[in-house]
Amino acid sequence: MRDHYDFSKGVRGKYTERYKEGNNIVLLDPDVAKEFPDAAAVNDALRQYLQEKKRSSGKAT
Repeated sequence: MRDHYDFSKGVRGKYTERYKEGNNIVLLDPDVAKEFPDAAAVNDALRQYLQEKKRSSGKAT
């Protein structure tokens, strides 16, 4: 650690609770990512896919 770093106003464990909740990071291949402008578009497409899957299988997921 360098001497000029100042952590005197730092908060220990600031992100601990958020970290405990977990993360679910998924990397899309470039050709797929190009089709979606943002995370909301990806989520919408996946929700639509899951709805179609649920309808076609007749089962709740």
